[in-house]
Amino acid sequence: MPAGTSTAFEIHPVTPDRWPDLEALFGPQGAYGGCWCMWFRLTREQFRRDHGAANRQAMRRIVEAGEVPGLLAYADGRPAGWVSVAPRPVFGSIERSRVLKRIDDEPVWSIVCFYIDKGFRRQGLMAGLLRAAVEHARGRGARIVEGYPVEPQGGRLPEAWAAYRGLVTAFRGAGFVEVARRSPDQPIMRYYADGP
Repeated sequence: MPAGTSTAFEIHPVTPDRWPDLEALFGPQGAYGGCWCMWFRLTREQFRRDHGAANRQAMRRIVEAGEVPGLLAYADGRPAGWVSVAPRPVFGSIERSRVLKRIDDEPVWSIVCFYIDKGFRRQGLMAGLLRAAVEHARGRGARIVEGYPVEPQGGRLPEAWAAYRGLVTAFRGAGFVEVARRSPDQPIMRYYADGP
């Protein structure tokens, strides 16, 4: 499909019955080289040890336990994109990060990762997933939703995968505001359900 073409997407929480769709989207390599969206949930040592199949099993256990680790977007019944959203404490590596450390003690939900099938990039899917993630978190009581997107220096990403945390422009467009920046290309942004 040509870039810029508008596609209607349906977005649903990842539940056990949707696990095969998440597997299909991530493919045999597990999205970003065996990550299976476990990077932010594990220590670096655990991640290196569990890279690939063990990360897949860890994510599958999360889904089968009834925890919703994120949302899947579909185009014509085919899985097209993913966003990871959950309460911030789930993502231990963010809790330990110097760049992304907490700015206060407010309870927040975090949006940490996107994965969009190559055939559906540049069609507004990241923005749609972002809006759906905010609504998902708000529906579970979140008053603040946080994200950690990139703002590439010079305006260009070195590789498409570098946008896995999202892009600042998409977050701004969804109503997020910058609340901290400890790295030139990575702010902390928040969506306030009741206003800042």
